[in-house]
Amino acid sequence: MTERVPTLRTLKEDLATARAHDPAARSEAEVFLAYSGLHAIWAYRLAHRLWLAGARLPARLVSQLVRFLTGVEIHPGAAIGRRFFIDHGMGVVIGETAVIGDDVMLYHGVTLGGKAPRHTPPGTKRHPTLEDGVTVGAGAKILGDIVIGAWSAVGANAVVTKSAPAHSLLVGIPASARPLSHETADAARGVHDWHI
Repeated sequence: MTERVPTLRTLKEDLATARAHDPAARSEAEVFLAYSGLHAIWAYRLAHRLWLAGARLPARLVSQLVRFLTGVEIHPGAAIGRRFFIDHGMGVVIGETAVIGDDVMLYHGVTLGGKAPRHTPPGTKRHPTLEDGVTVGAGAKILGDIVIGAWSAVGANAVVTKSAPAHSLLVGIPASARPLSHETADAARGVHDWHI
């Protein structure tokens, strides 16, 4: 996963992703100007570039400024793939060692957090990995170094502390995993097929 400062192609792809996910999006201009989740993603890419270049303090300052402006906190050390979308934005927290694949969507209030002891060695993986195509409902908490398999869906307000295979539906507190129905899985895949 190579992160970079947004190029024109990346900006267009992100705008198209937002419009594909949100039926309320009326124009690219509206999305460009008014979608805080998208602004947070673009700023993350800049902060991540700084982080990888060893400019850790400036990267953290960018991420904290963006948190203040958008209500979305993405640690610059996180690794995020293409066509990532945060709907409504507010209250999203993504930890330092989180890994997010391509075509992932989060709703507001989602936490990708750690549950390791406070004094862990630097570089220890403490946050979850979301594989390609995962959708996470509003208020869900995914905690610890676990893996949510590709094209899975996490229900609103679920608390997930264990890994789940691909094509899982995770609901409850603590969340339990069950296979997605064919109809639900097909609908989820259809949302992401716009770019093929």
